[in-house]
Amino acid sequence: MTTRQDLVKVKSRALRMRVWFRALSRVERAIIDLTIKYVEKVRSSVLAGMISTIIGKILQSLEEGFVVRAEKVGRKIVEELCAIGERWGNKACSTWECDRCFIIFLGVSALNT
Repeated sequence: MTTRQDLVKVKSRALRMRVWFRALSRVERAIIDLTIKYVEKVRSSVLAGMISTIIGKILQSLEEGFVVRAEKVGRKIVEELCAIGERWGNKACSTWECDRCFIIFLGVSALNT
């Protein structure tokens, strides 16, 4: 069951990560706000289904935001690594700039440190 505290946590995280207004429509935001205001525990299966769909949209937007940030950071790191590699005589390092998985890997590693 979804509780008021669960919804408050999701809403505050969405607001903090700036996806609350971008990912949700006015109606979806109103459903969450009214549920927080008037319901302690969601017992209705219809309301629970609506809330789970909305929370799914929020979580998907949060994940996409992280990947975009990781890609930005990783791209800068890859550019620096390619420049160093070329100075050392490694001609194959220019392919690193095209490898999106490697870029995201470096970005996630940098964001986690």
